[in-house]
Amino acid sequence: MSATRFSVLIVSTGNVCRSPLAEKILGAQLRAAIGTDPRVFRCESAGTWGHSGAGMEPHAAAVLAERGIEAGRFVARELNPDQVLEADLILGATREHREQVRLLDPYAGGRTFTIREFARFARRVYPATLPEADPAARARVLVDRVAMLRTPRPGPGRPADDIPDPFGAPLHVFRLCADMLAEGLAALVEHLAPASTAGRRGSSAV
Repeated sequence: MSATRFSVLIVSTGNVCRSPLAEKILGAQLRAAIGTDPRVFRCESAGTWGHSGAGMEPHAAAVLAERGIEAGRFVARELNPDQVLEADLILGATREHREQVRLLDPYAGGRTFTIREFARFARRVYPATLPEADPAARARVLVDRVAMLRTPRPGPGRPADDIPDPFGAPLHVFRLCADMLAEGLAALVEHLAPASTAGRRGSSAV
């Protein structure tokens, strides 16, 4: 973790479908909403059974292209303790991924959520109550607030917090997956703009 940079790590199983989709969609949402400086926000992904060295699934890349997002030269990685240690916020595609992160580093529990779980609690935080500071500072306070709302302990979560794996599915299933990821991640991005503009919905359309 860095005092001046906010790092988001997104975790799925193979790091070839959901997490790379989420990584690229979140980057696009941040650019669209706050014109984020890549030196301030870092979006990365990894897999609990990461297909290290593999490329993104072709349907995932196709869905990104449909949204005007470049897949780039993506290379899958397997989740490791250093990635968890360096991340300010860790978002799993499912509750199982959330638990895998906690098993890897129990001290990361307060900054580890599923994407939909984080969105569910973030929507209870009023953007105007976050500090009038740079987006990275707002993101840190938001993560603390969401963790407090989830207390006294994370618990098992809800089945609806899981985003199903589209691996091997037709293109339209990847589109549905991308819609779910974009909707969940927008709850984070919409809190990062200054209070006067926070809450706008433009980022969710990416």
